[in-house]
Amino acid sequence: MRTRLVFLFFFLIQYSAGAAELNEASSSLSPERLDLDTGGLSRASFPKGFVFGTATSAYQVEGMTHQDGRGPSIWDVFVKTPGIIADNGTAEVTVDQYHRYREDVDIMKKLNFDAYRFSISWSRIFPEGAGKVNWKGVAYYNRLINYMIKRGITPYANLYHYDLPEALEEKYLGLLNDQVVKDFADYADFCFKTFGDRVKNWMTFNEPRVVAALGYDNGLHAPGRCSKEFGNCTAGNSATEPYIAAHHLILSHAAAVQRYREKYQKTQKGRIGILTDFVWYEPLTRSKADNYAAQRARDFHIGWFLHPIVYGEYPRTIQEIVGERLPKFTKEQVKMVKGSIDFVGINQYTSYYMYDPHASKPKVLGYQQDWNVGFAYAKNGKLIGPRAYSEWLYQVPSGLYKCLMYLKERYGNPTVILSENGMDDPGNVTLAQGLHDTTRVNYYRSYLLQLKKAADDGANVIGYFAWSLLDNFEWRLGYTSRFGMVYVDYHSLKRYPKMSAYWFQKLLKRNK
Repeated sequence: MRTRLVFLFFFLIQYSAGAAELNEASSSLSPERLDLDTGGLSRASFPKGFVFGTATSAYQVEGMTHQDGRGPSIWDVFVKTPGIIADNGTAEVTVDQYHRYREDVDIMKKLNFDAYRFSISWSRIFPEGAGKVNWKGVAYYNRLINYMIKRGITPYANLYHYDLPEALEEKYLGLLNDQVVKDFADYADFCFKTFGDRVKNWMTFNEPRVVAALGYDNGLHAPGRCSKEFGNCTAGNSATEPYIAAHHLILSHAAAVQRYREKYQKTQKGRIGILTDFVWYEPLTRSKADNYAAQRARDFHIGWFLHPIVYGEYPRTIQEIVGERLPKFTKEQVKMVKGSIDFVGINQYTSYYMYDPHASKPKVLGYQQDWNVGFAYAKNGKLIGPRAYSEWLYQVPSGLYKCLMYLKERYGNPTVILSENGMDDPGNVTLAQGLHDTTRVNYYRSYLLQLKKAADDGANVIGYFAWSLLDNFEWRLGYTSRFGMVYVDYHSLKRYPKMSAYWFQKLLKRNK
C-alpha cells in the first residue's frame, strides 16, 4: 500500500509539473498577448479572391495504414528497411487524421484559412492499384470533404503524394512500366466521378521530380532504386530509370487531365493542375560558366516537367546532355501533354548557389551527374540564409520572388498556386519551445512579402498553402522534424496551435 502511495505521489508531482508547463505555454500563447507583426500584410495586400490554405499529405497524417481495407503503398514497404527512417518511425498512426479530421478542420476554420490541400491515398481507394474498390476508404474521403464544406473550407485534392500502391510495384515495377499511365488515369477518373461534385480543385502529382530523382537516382525515397555507385540500393539504373519514371509521370498526369476535361470539367466546373517543387538556383559568381550551371540546374529541376507540359518537349539542355537515354514523346502524346494544366502548383522552400565544377565527364552516369553543377550554400563565408532544422532548408525569401518571375517570363505567366512553403524545427523541442516558433513566423512573413511583391509585379499567383498544418511524419526524418503550425504531442496526439498559427489567424482576419 505504501509503495502504491509513493508511486501515486510522484505521479501527481510529475503530472502537475507537466500540467503547469502546458498551462504556462498555452496561457502565454494567448493571441491577445502575442506580438504578431504581420509586416503590414493582410488579406487586402493580395489580389481579390486570393486563397490561403494549409497543406498535408495522406501518408504523413492519416495513419490507419493497414486498417479499413487500405492496401500497402511503396512507402509502407520502404519504411521497414532497417535504418531508413530516423528512430525507426512509421506512419501507422502518425497524427491519426483518419479519426481526428473534424478537429483539424475546426482548427483551420478557427485560424481563418480558406482551403485545405490534402491528398488521397491511391491504395486506400484501390488496394491493388486497380480493380476492386475499397468503399471504406471512399467513405473516409467523403466524410472529410463533406465536413470541410460544412465548415466553409474549400477542398483542394491531390491524387498522388509519393504513395504508389505496392501491388503495382510488384506487378510491373510501377512507374517504370507504361501500364501505370492507364491505371493512374482510371484511379483519377474514379475520384473525379466520386468526389468531383464537391471538389473543384484537382492536382495530379505532388513533386514528380522528387519521386523520379529520389526514388530512382539515389534511392533515398521509395521504391529505393539506384545504380550501386550512388546508394545502398539492391536494384536500379540511375542513368535511365529516373527519366523513364519521369516520362510515365508526365504521361499519367496528362492522361488524367484528358479524362477530366473530356468527361467532367464541363459539368463539374473545376480545374486541374500539377504540383512541382522549385528550388531557386542562383549563380555563385557572375561568370558565364556559373550562369550556365544555374540555368542547367533550373532546366533539370523545374524544366524537366514544366517544359513538356507548356511547350510539348523536354528542355534542349536535357535533350542534348541525356541524349538516347531520354524517352521521346510520340506526336499523339505531345498533343495530350502540351497545355495539360489549368494551373501549376509550386512548392518553394529554399535557394542554393550553383557553380560550374569544371569536371570531366563522369564514368558512371546518373540524373544528378547529368546536371554537371556544384552546389554551394555560402558565399564569401556567409550562408545564403539562416538554416532550418533540415539540412537542405535555408531561409531565402528572395528566391520565391525569383521563382515566380521565372515562371512568368519563361513559361508564359501561367496561373500559379504556391502549394507548399514552410520550415521545420527539431522534433525534440518541448511543448513550450515548440509553441513559441518565432523563427517560423519570420519565415512566413518574409516569404509572403516576396509573394506579394511578385503579384504586384505581374506574376499570376492566386493562392498560398502553408506547409504544414500539423507536425507529422516527415518521410526519412520520421518524427525528428516538425513542420507544423500546430504542435502535436505524439503520445496523446493532442493539438496545440503555435505562435505561427495565431500569426496567420491575425493576417487572415476578415473585415466584416
